[in-house]
Amino acid sequence: MEEIKTLKDHVYNYIAEQIRTGGMHPNQRVSETAICEALKISRTPVREALIQLTAEGVLEKQNRKGFVIKMISEEEVAQLYEIIGALDGYAAKKACDRLNEQDFANLDFYVNSIDLAIKAQNSQMYYEQQQKFHQLYIDKCGNDSLIAELSRLHNKLLKNTSIDLNKEENREILLSTNMEHKEILRLFTKKAKDELFTYISETHWRPGYAAYDAKASIATSDTFTKK
Repeated sequence: MEEIKTLKDHVYNYIAEQIRTGGMHPNQRVSETAICEALKISRTPVREALIQLTAEGVLEKQNRKGFVIKMISEEEVAQLYEIIGALDGYAAKKACDRLNEQDFANLDFYVNSIDLAIKAQNSQMYYEQQQKFHQLYIDKCGNDSLIAELSRLHNKLLKNTSIDLNKEENREILLSTNMEHKEILRLFTKKAKDELFTYISETHWRPGYAAYDAKASIATSDTFTKK
């Protein structure tokens, strides 16, 4: 059954998208009034969304300034990668027997779309397609609590998706990451559950990526989020 989106969800997604695309930056105060005017809604759902984002560690409440977009340190990113890697790998392992031929075709489509996005230097398309790749099997893991926890942890890694794909170095990094997506798909088709868990948790979410993500996080506007 399709999830019904509330006004709070609408505000939540709006703020998340503003952070991802650079419309809001670290240490910037989030104006409740501006959001109310932009979305033409009352203050109550805005406040509810801000409270949820604060509980998830995306925002923080500061004296005098109100709700502010929280900075994220390299150490925090590394810790998140350890947890997300293990949970993402476990979700993949749980989903392995639940994926069908259409799912494999969709995963293959996302992988090819990611390559196309990188070559076309379309960072927004890259972000959207790699997010869909991971979310497909996460949604099929059969554990609603696990899905919700991964979503909460991923939200802490919100960042700008407008990476400069004119730089060859950045394109090479993302193409290398997409090769990992292709390996994940191969392991899914083989139903290699234990190997899949190990590869996702120890290779796809390896510490080296965490260090890069922290330096290129919302503090400096980037996009190497793995979802």
